[in-house]
Amino acid sequence: MSELLDRGRSVLVVIDVQEKLFPAVFDHERVLRKIDLLIAAANTFEIPVVLTEQYPAGLGPTIGEIRDLLPGTRALEKTHFSCVSSPGFSEHIYGLGRNQIVLAGIETHVCVAQTALELDFQGESVFLAADATSSRRPMDFEIGLRRLGRSGIAVTTAESVVYEWLRRAGTEEFRRLRSRLKEG
Repeated sequence: MSELLDRGRSVLVVIDVQEKLFPAVFDHERVLRKIDLLIAAANTFEIPVVLTEQYPAGLGPTIGEIRDLLPGTRALEKTHFSCVSSPGFSEHIYGLGRNQIVLAGIETHVCVAQTALELDFQGESVFLAADATSSRRPMDFEIGLRRLGRSGIAVTTAESVVYEWLRRAGTEEFRRLRSRLKEG
């Protein structure tokens, strides 16, 4: 189903951007810039942001750059690769009363893919910000994106997500986000 994102129906899920794994991820600087843009927009529009951490005892906490953007946000710890299979995640998401799930994070072909596919199976509208996700190996990233697109997940970009949330120029929100949008 094709649809535009609506900031009143959206939630942003940032998956497993953790200290020990993130530096090994392909093009991680791009991923951080795009996640920063998505979080800035989510904060501007008061869109809930859900943060997850895969086995933080082994992979460490969420990187400081993201934690600093989300003061007071507690990450949901998990050991399942899919966030949906992790205790508390679904209850938290459904408790927000929003059915458009924007995904970002790592790794595209594992935790992000399994989460996207399970959410889609449950009838949610899933949007993957492709440039705000990656994997350790470029091939895994590319194959993950192609698989999700063929499976009906809306594969888009962080900038597209933000412009859909904005809907028009000339607003105070647009002025606040303009410099981040220009940074690319």
